[in-house]
Amino acid sequence: MALRIERITVRQLQMPLVHFFETSFGRTTHRIITLVEVTSGGVSGWGEVTCGERPFFNEEWAEGAFLLLRDLIGPAVVGREVSSAAEFHKMLPPVRGHLMTKGGLECAVWDLEARLEGVPLWRKIGGGARREIPCGVSIGIQDTVEQLLEKIQTELEAGYQRIKVKIKPGWDVGVLGRIREKFQGIKLSADANSAYTLGDAAHLKQLDAFHLMMIEQPLAWDDIIDHAELQKQLATPVCLDECIRGARHAEQAIRLGACRVINIKLGRVGGFAGARAVHDAAERAGIPVWCGGMLESGVGRAHNIALSSLENFTLPGDVSASKRYWERDIIDPPVEVTPEGTIRLRDEPGFGYELDLDYIERLTFRRAEIRPGEAGA
Repeated sequence: MALRIERITVRQLQMPLVHFFETSFGRTTHRIITLVEVTSGGVSGWGEVTCGERPFFNEEWAEGAFLLLRDLIGPAVVGREVSSAAEFHKMLPPVRGHLMTKGGLECAVWDLEARLEGVPLWRKIGGGARREIPCGVSIGIQDTVEQLLEKIQTELEAGYQRIKVKIKPGWDVGVLGRIREKFQGIKLSADANSAYTLGDAAHLKQLDAFHLMMIEQPLAWDDIIDHAELQKQLATPVCLDECIRGARHAEQAIRLGACRVINIKLGRVGGFAGARAVHDAAERAGIPVWCGGMLESGVGRAHNIALSSLENFTLPGDVSASKRYWERDIIDPPVEVTPEGTIRLRDEPGFGYELDLDYIERLTFRRAEIRPGEAGA
């Protein structure tokens, strides 16, 4: 359906994490959440820009996202009419990269269209292959191995179907050995966040002994070719994350044999149109995909749930319960996981959850409203 973008509101909130989250490139204790609200006909759709506080995952960061939306991307599209959410990405200005920033806005337009039509977002994007999403958890680097083992035990008791742990040089072979010693039969994977080089191939081959589901993005964040060489040397499937920014990258990686699994993150590929294109490319090649997380609030989490209902999301993703990250989420009810380690799809219009607008307002420290003829606030 055609819709006119009457107003765009960008908000930034600061939310403390229940527990710090550490990867190979640093420790996070709180998140700056960038929310995008798109309004048409008195109805609002909501999206979340999933980049972090610093440009460590890729080139994007919260400050840059806010300024781009306020000063360039928002003014270029507000007041214009788009034939459908599926076509919205084509009307964005020619900004290179910054797909997470664009994706937050694109996801808001999809949510808006679903709400205007009175249908759930998962149905609008062509999902619904499953009514319950299988869930895994991502556990960051801890202060001690014992602390990590305790966290794994807690998550398994909560029903999660897959455990993913962050690794880096010095926190890899020995740690995974301790995990396998205690939890022999669990579905286990490791995420390196680009902490290694191809020169570490012999070291990484030791991970084959732990029968991992995959090792995620072990080499450079923008590399495909070295990953292809590494995959030849490993029995463990390589999963690509950071370097897959669109369907073309996915097709190249598959053609080169650089991976056997792909992680799809909505923001990293620019929203639902990009995610569906990567999903379809992987499905045609028989490569399974799963949904990765970026420490999202409930808004981004709800979008991930919808995405995970597409046909080829056959592996448990990083879509977990709100309470793992937030003392209080900004949606109502919070995202909950069943004792079987699944999240049930909701049938309410849009992404399926109410927004806690009063709480959002209390947490907001920065805001811009973009209307036709204005350059932002």
